[in-house]
Amino acid sequence: MNMSIDYYLCLISPWTYFGDKRLNQIATRFGATINYKPINLGEVFPKTGGLPLAKRAPSRRNNRMQELIRWSNYLDIPINLEPAFFPTDEKLAATIVLAAQQSGLDCGPLVSGFLSAVWREQRDIADKETMLAVADECGFDGAKLYTAGQNNPEIAELWQKNSATALEIGVFGAPTYVFEDQLFWGQDRLDFLTRALEKA
Repeated sequence: MNMSIDYYLCLISPWTYFGDKRLNQIATRFGATINYKPINLGEVFPKTGGLPLAKRAPSRRNNRMQELIRWSNYLDIPINLEPAFFPTDEKLAATIVLAAQQSGLDCGPLVSGFLSAVWREQRDIADKETMLAVADECGFDGAKLYTAGQNNPEIAELWQKNSATALEIGVFGAPTYVFEDQLFWGQDRLDFLTRALEKA
């Protein structure tokens, strides 16, 4: 059986960062294909009851910080709790990911590279030169992908199309993993995704 997982992600989400490597390990274990779908949470949140971090109540922000510390320790994944460049505009980086995908390349390492750049390396993925450097470090031709993304309107629009599709199927946050019409929201639901794959 050819299994696939739709991976709705945000390149500046710490929870996407925590789950990314584990999702790839799970997919490899089951021989499943990952369909990478970067989305714009700025489009998703207002229509699904979500709030950007700055607008959340202090109690929710405090709990988020505690959870980040807990999960970092539990998973043994280093994280800068207050990265120098967060929030930042991820549109350009998302376009690069989509350009790689449209070129038939495995964009997984690129997604991982951008997430690590934000949450581990204190780098600004909204900065063009930084973004190109991250892409090159991940084994891609950053300049070529940048040009492809800028010259192809369909690639530039795909980020918003992914967001629209996410809303249509009930996605309200990132990461969300979709397998056989089941939505698994959050990296803490990866165990349930694994069980669904085992059952399939």
